[in-house]
Amino acid sequence: MKETKPHIVLLGAGYAGMMTTKKLLQKLSAQDADITLVNKHNYHYQTTWLHEVAAGTIDVNRSRIMISDVIDSNRVHIIQDTVLKIDKDNKKVELSNSELTYDYLVISLGFEKASFGISGMDEHAFSIQDVNQSRLIRDHIEYQFAKYQNDVENRDESMLTIIVGGAGFTGIEFCGELAERIPELCKKYDIPRNQVRIINVEGMDSILPGFDPELAEYAEQSLRTRGIEFRLGTFIKEVKEGSIIVGEGEEIRAGTFIWTGGVQANRLVGEAGFELTKGKVNVDNTLRPAGYEDIFILGDCSWVLDKETAIPYPPTAQLAIQEADTCAHNIHTLIFGGTLQEFKYDNKGTVASLGGRDAMGTVFDGRKLYGIQAKVMKNVIDDRYLFMLGGPKLVLKKGKFRPF
Repeated sequence: MKETKPHIVLLGAGYAGMMTTKKLLQKLSAQDADITLVNKHNYHYQTTWLHEVAAGTIDVNRSRIMISDVIDSNRVHIIQDTVLKIDKDNKKVELSNSELTYDYLVISLGFEKASFGISGMDEHAFSIQDVNQSRLIRDHIEYQFAKYQNDVENRDESMLTIIVGGAGFTGIEFCGELAERIPELCKKYDIPRNQVRIINVEGMDSILPGFDPELAEYAEQSLRTRGIEFRLGTFIKEVKEGSIIVGEGEEIRAGTFIWTGGVQANRLVGEAGFELTKGKVNVDNTLRPAGYEDIFILGDCSWVLDKETAIPYPPTAQLAIQEADTCAHNIHTLIFGGTLQEFKYDNKGTVASLGGRDAMGTVFDGRKLYGIQAKVMKNVIDDRYLFMLGGPKLVLKKGKFRPF
């Protein structure tokens, strides 16, 4: 071990950053290392709950957890600041208000919207990216209802059309929450439900690519019966203010367009000079990029390849949480010596909420769950993470105990 205490810097307080910090505190004493956690907010948020915030089916504060409530600030230096630059060759991180040097760096800065070069996407599309943008979506949707009801002279039914671009996990879960929320807004603003359209536009011929076809079909039918329209096999060509262009030039007018069709690593990762593959960094099975033994890249910023198939593991919260164990072990090993651990993904299954009491997915050995049974399991999964992060107190404060 070094004569002076090594400095471990973690960038980002998402699932990977928070759980790695927790694991490091378990493995290292205050005398072993200095630990700094940098995040632009003083809270951690449940990324997997943001679609509910965006739809307005849960309160924004339900998804937020104060970092100091679950991370011991006597052991970890928590800095609320914005990362501006990662200088990996000089082992420095530039923040808005200061500069840090590190011995070991953990990059878990999360994702940004990937617009795939679609014209107007950056200017006119909402994205379920963080707490504030999700809250903005919620407020915008309700504003469209209020404006439609009150501005009789300029009333246009397209104001009540909501388009969701992308039928992946986030897009489908968001549609499920909208199916629950829209009837409430219709009642509140005295607007017939049949005047509101929710359209999911997806370039693939089916929803939820990569999911079991039987589960995907169940999800699609569940959403269709609650008023969600699907335009499958339809590519978005352009996004305008108040409409999108699809296919061979068809225009669909809408008051709200939310893009859920793709994400990429935080731009700072590319700007730091790491080689990107489809917007993310390939890391080895110790979770480090080629050529840098002192840097770990986790969560949505990286791809981890399955050694048997050479296919990246799906970038889920489950993956990010599991990466924390390997990362913390390997940092401990680099400080004290020993054998580095290779990351092995333990797929415990995936459950997608479809709004209300409905959900579907697989658990453990591939067993399929549907309806309220799946919804209960979804809540158990969410509550388990809360328990890992903050114990029973946090579960009681933020947990989901009912299937609806």
